[in-house]
Amino acid sequence: MNARPNNTSDQSPTDTLHSASLVNPMDSVGSVGIITPQIFHFAEPLTLECNRTLPSFDLIIETYGTLNSDKSNAVLICHALSGSHHAAGFHSDDDKKAGWWDNMIGPNKAIDTNRFYVVCVNNIGSCFGSTGPTTINPDSIDSDQNNVNKNSLDKKNPASEPQVYGPDFPLVTIKDWVKTQAMLSDRLGIDVWHAIVGGSMGGMQALQWSVDYPNRLKRCVVIASTPKLSAQNIAFNEVARQSILSDPDFKEGRYLQAGTYPRRGLILARMVGHITYLTDDAMKAKFGRDLKSGKFMYGYDVEFQVESYLRYQGERFSENFDANTYLLMTKALDYFDPTRDYPSAMATDSTKSAAQLKDSIATSVESSKQSTQPALEGTVATIDESEQNRQQELSALKAAFAHTQCQYLVVSFTTDWRFAPERSQEIVDALMATGKPVNYINVDAPHGHDSFLFDIPRYMGAVRGFLTAPFITDSKSKQPAQSTNQSSQQKSGARS
Repeated sequence: MNARPNNTSDQSPTDTLHSASLVNPMDSVGSVGIITPQIFHFAEPLTLECNRTLPSFDLIIETYGTLNSDKSNAVLICHALSGSHHAAGFHSDDDKKAGWWDNMIGPNKAIDTNRFYVVCVNNIGSCFGSTGPTTINPDSIDSDQNNVNKNSLDKKNPASEPQVYGPDFPLVTIKDWVKTQAMLSDRLGIDVWHAIVGGSMGGMQALQWSVDYPNRLKRCVVIASTPKLSAQNIAFNEVARQSILSDPDFKEGRYLQAGTYPRRGLILARMVGHITYLTDDAMKAKFGRDLKSGKFMYGYDVEFQVESYLRYQGERFSENFDANTYLLMTKALDYFDPTRDYPSAMATDSTKSAAQLKDSIATSVESSKQSTQPALEGTVATIDESEQNRQQELSALKAAFAHTQCQYLVVSFTTDWRFAPERSQEIVDALMATGKPVNYINVDAPHGHDSFLFDIPRYMGAVRGFLTAPFITDSKSKQPAQSTNQSSQQKSGARS
């Protein structure tokens, strides 16, 4: 039971900045057509990383295509922060907006539903149908502590009404989501996924899958993602959370019970997010410094077109998303680090490399003039610390990837400054250092972090080719790793 409408996800290229996919379902070329979501109930308790337990939970999913007889053609789609299970197709004849990755999934598309059985699952903690802050807390129905009889609730006493989880829903992590997805895999009878694919936060899930369940996927597609958030990214998330937490209507997370909603906080949070998803050039090309009324109004209402755009996106998001869910999702992003179970104490190589660099620069210091020695010594210390940190992180990633068995495709975008190409390169470097088969493409695209939602030919072609290429069964007899870096100077395949 969901206390808020199961609205369509807001995860799609922004229709103010670029046209949205608003089409008639019956006229859509290559569409999977009308899709009916499915709900899977799991009665067994789920212990989370935070050491709290959900007594039971639901997962809502959509599937596209047909599962073959040996169940070897299944592809799992992992959604990003504002995403949902509705990745492709339509929910009714009147539905004018396709799923958030409809340009990627469908007949003859990059993820070809004529060939693959595609599953997209909505994560727990979401507000689109899976168990989360907006669903009923079973403890509010049959808890002995509250002496509530679920068959004869006192309608005159609000305390006896079934209550949504709200802020009582436990914090979840990427590992928790992957764990529930593995449970879903068992329920579907899928022992090994042909591929697991995700963009942004979805890419983190795909990466975690390859670490936690190495025997259960053959291919891993990590798009516009990162091995873990930088301090800057955590800072952006914290600003967004504080926007919600400081809204007077937040009511410590119990706004649904109070009959309020932290609309202003959600609007501000989404505005911050959109600024990081796009690029300065994209906003300049679309809005520049254009004024909405053509002249200064000398006030604090909307004057610039870019202000109008941000407010519109915030308003729309606040109508479709839940504030407690937003807090949970951003915390899951902050916590993500696939190396946490593989401490870098085993990073002997990193210490050795840093020491070698230090000795090399120290030698230069000794041979230099006395007057420049203090400055060079400072350089030694700075470079030494930076290089040692880099090597330790690389070593930790190598340890995490050491036992993985799948083949990887890593995709980044030249203008993505939220999860910059350098972060994808960290993943690639670690995989190559451990001899894992990996293909990497850095796609020239002007859309910033949002690029993973766009139909960019080189990007779509890379995904299609990777999913349909023969699997390298003996990676040791082949080239262990490949890196195809489409530089920012090359325009081929970019969408103008």
